[in-house]
Amino acid sequence: MPLLSGLNPEYNIMHKFTLEILFQIIGIGSASGLIYKNNQLLVVGDNSSYLYEYTIENKALNRHPLTENPSENIAKKEKPDFEAVTEFEGKIYVFGSGSTEERNKMIELDAQTKAVTATTDLSDLYLSMQSFAELPEGDLNIEGVVRNQNEWFFFNRGNGAKGKNIVFTVQGKNLMEEFNIITNEYKLPKLKGIRASFTDAVLIGDKIYFLATAENTNSTYNDGEVLGSLIGSIDTQTMKIEFTKKITDTHKFEGLSLYKETDNELTFLLCEDNDTEELKASVFQLILRK
Repeated sequence: MPLLSGLNPEYNIMHKFTLEILFQIIGIGSASGLIYKNNQLLVVGDNSSYLYEYTIENKALNRHPLTENPSENIAKKEKPDFEAVTEFEGKIYVFGSGSTEERNKMIELDAQTKAVTATTDLSDLYLSMQSFAELPEGDLNIEGVVRNQNEWFFFNRGNGAKGKNIVFTVQGKNLMEEFNIITNEYKLPKLKGIRASFTDAVLIGDKIYFLATAENTNSTYNDGEVLGSLIGSIDTQTMKIEFTKKITDTHKFEGLSLYKETDNELTFLLCEDNDTEELKASVFQLILRK
């Protein structure tokens, strides 16, 4: 059943929607990013060092290690904090948030076998982002990454002291050297008096659809009271926000993937970060009228 629907005055555009829980996956905790493809979900959790592969039809769950000696429910100060996952040209890319020195890894996997093909330290890129955007130490917090043919888009969650929601557009041969960075900063709506901040994104055509959550904290490290989540879109040609829409007052959505598309509707799958050690992930369906 729908949790919420209606009109958001932000950007003066009406987007009716329905939101409902679709199913729960036992065995995944603190889900933070997902990809839907071929009736399967690929999920990362911010306190785990596995890529989870869930087949919807038979409810089978497989774990693919992202690091040596992988584990679940990793202690906060030690976790790699994998917050973003995206697929491009037969490769899956999993990204650490960059919020501490231990969280700077990019893991590359073969999309067919799910085997790790490369592990890259993105410290130089993340430090360049932080310097270029004049972010204080600890304010970098990458929560979503998408890729088109020529560019990467990194979504910084503005839940640090400076509160900067930024999309870093990265161009160049690779993410380790010879890259250019363009920044766009956004002032997202407030939910219950707290500014929302980016939590994930997905590319559909020439638009990026994003999630943002309001959480009562000014720390990229410590969690706070959840005050709701919204969805919106950015035109990749202008890098301007086209609309935002509040979709819940209570859920902290951190994963977004396209499920279905028609002429009139976009259907997304969303996952919820429960910020607990319980290994249970809730997957929601969001139907958004175009």
